[in-house]
Amino acid sequence: MGIRKDTKMDFNKAYTDYRPLLHSIAYRMLGSFSEAEDLVQDVFADYSQLTDATIHNEKAYLVKMVTNRSINLSQSARKRREVYVGEWLPEPDMSHAMLDPAELFAQHESISYALLVMLEKLSAVERAVFILRESLAFDYDEIAACLQKSEANCRKIFSRAKERLHKERQLLPDNMDQAQPLVETFIEAAVSGDFNKLIAMLTEEAMLVSDGGGKVRAAINAIISRARVIAFLQGVIPKTFLGDGHLFAVVNGQAGIIITLDGKPRSVISFQINAEGNQIERIFVMLNPDKLKHIQID
Repeated sequence: MGIRKDTKMDFNKAYTDYRPLLHSIAYRMLGSFSEAEDLVQDVFADYSQLTDATIHNEKAYLVKMVTNRSINLSQSARKRREVYVGEWLPEPDMSHAMLDPAELFAQHESISYALLVMLEKLSAVERAVFILRESLAFDYDEIAACLQKSEANCRKIFSRAKERLHKERQLLPDNMDQAQPLVETFIEAAVSGDFNKLIAMLTEEAMLVSDGGGKVRAAINAIISRARVIAFLQGVIPKTFLGDGHLFAVVNGQAGIIITLDGKPRSVISFQINAEGNQIERIFVMLNPDKLKHIQID
């Protein structure tokens, strides 16, 4: 991972080849598209200053830069979130938005929104190791070089991270192909006002988490239990919850909903499905307009 001063590197090629990977790492670490974009741009700005050098392993060098900067930034972000109004949720990844439902579950590049929320339970280093290993399939020697730790230490960190996630909730199943009918039932209930069918599709311990960031009205605390979630939805849906339209979309690679108002996204709703794939365990509602700016609706 050292620098050799012998051949001029091709900066444009490195930017084209590795920017998507670096952005995915930064986003998964930070839960923010804008912060991830700024961080990656800063990394490439510094990288471009090495005009007289060639990197022995460009990919490893850039991954190391973006991962360590993401760790530092995520640690400071946690302090900022201590004064955040209400529940904090990551920005939804809509890079596969508006795919045809038939194509939806062929997408495996994204990390599910529910898992992204769960990763907030980890320390910054645990999160980095988990993302590089579980989500991006890096080898332990690559992770060790990136974080300047031993392979054995990285294995222990990964094992500890998985154990912590299992304690919070069983890790999400890989096949989410049964999510679409659950999402459709949710929106049908919202539109019609008849929640009878939806009640059976929520687990007894279902939870709804909404993030308004103090910008718009949202539940300050998570709504817990099937009965309370249904009561909450019945209370808010007749008002402005549904905006003036909705679109089925892909949120972090899985079925979700965009609620629109005046042609712009008013909220994004995503779901965590249980291991059996037949009930909704979590409903995540992103309302903070600052976290919806990156979403484009054609």
